[in-house]
Amino acid sequence: MSVSPQKKCYSVTPPSCSMDEYLQRLRDGSLKLYALEGELSPAEAVRVRRRYIEGETGVSLGKVGSYTIDIDRVAHKNCENMIGAVQVPVGVAGPLKVSGEYATGEFYLPLATTEGALVASVNRGCGAITRAGGAEVRILRDGMTRAPVFAARSVAHAREVADWVAANVDALARAAEATTSHGKFLGAVTTVVGTSVFVRMEFDTKDAMGMNMVTIGSEKAAELIASATGAHLVALSGNLCTDKKPAAVNVVRGRGRSVCAGVWLDDALISSVFKTDARTMAEVNRRKNLVGSAAAGSLGFNAHAANVVAAMFIACGQDPAHVTEGSMAITTVDEGEGGLYVAVTLPDLPVGTVGGGTGVETQAECLALLGVAGGGRPPGSNARKFAEILAAGVLAGELSLLGALAAQHLARAHRTLGR
Repeated sequence: MSVSPQKKCYSVTPPSCSMDEYLQRLRDGSLKLYALEGELSPAEAVRVRRRYIEGETGVSLGKVGSYTIDIDRVAHKNCENMIGAVQVPVGVAGPLKVSGEYATGEFYLPLATTEGALVASVNRGCGAITRAGGAEVRILRDGMTRAPVFAARSVAHAREVADWVAANVDALARAAEATTSHGKFLGAVTTVVGTSVFVRMEFDTKDAMGMNMVTIGSEKAAELIASATGAHLVALSGNLCTDKKPAAVNVVRGRGRSVCAGVWLDDALISSVFKTDARTMAEVNRRKNLVGSAAAGSLGFNAHAANVVAAMFIACGQDPAHVTEGSMAITTVDEGEGGLYVAVTLPDLPVGTVGGGTGVETQAECLALLGVAGGGRPPGSNARKFAEILAAGVLAGELSLLGALAAQHLARAHRTLGR
């Protein structure tokens, strides 16, 4: 049954229009896909939208339409034009012993991935770290950034703007912090390029990853800068933040949670777990992770940090685009008497335990598995604990791959697991 474009159906339960009537309105343009939630419950809107896409494309989306998450929350907070959900297998690696300032104990890491052998590899690294007594982990810096760009009238004016920012940090802090009850303004660094003035503002975002928080706070601070200096605010983000793009500034200055994890492995453990020796593992790291990455012009000097970062980001409701930043890790190996010390430094790990995808039920369960779901006491402690665990997980992944390469086992492992 079809209806004329003039007929409207409004939010009632059950809906006053049939499925066919909604589909007809979508086809004739009298109803937009994004407007379905205005007339239907989120679950019904998703169902109608999915049926429409199936009809338009000829593709069955029955599996996409099967899910367990709360559509009411997700459709309003996390995803527009929703048609369903994609399931990613989640495996666990561990137990992984961590000795951090916020994370202390043994943890099972939830890893969402479709890459065969990844969970097994990380699991082996976790076993080695735990047998060695655990990974030492420390947060080096904690601050999320946003960098508005201003247009000055001249080079002289640009310098005046930069000088004003340096002299008025307290005023900028008051303006920014008036927008949030959680965030704290930490400071601002200016960069002048001709008549462009970039002001890289940094915030303590507590347990949130914090991009929305710092964007709103930076907007108020930017308005104050423009009003006081006469500089024109061109864009609230001038790419010197730098968000969701690989950038040297984030490696040097840090962004999000900057964290380092390390572990001492003795010769006997290296031989029994990785079937190789300390000298060979150190050479693989030097020639592959350091020399090879330098030759490639890479901003990451590691074996496969992105694998673990991505798998834990997806499992734990983080923004997957931040894998671009989070994987800019540097793996180092220091040979010593009777073994070696392996460390991984992640200068730019944007993670949070509240907000964004952390509230989706499946992801919230994974955070709960780590003991970091929701806000921490004191505020910020859960996000820092999560960052420490994640860094230790990256270290586990680095150890396992370095060991596999040193022992010439990489291809054999993938063949054995049928990938």
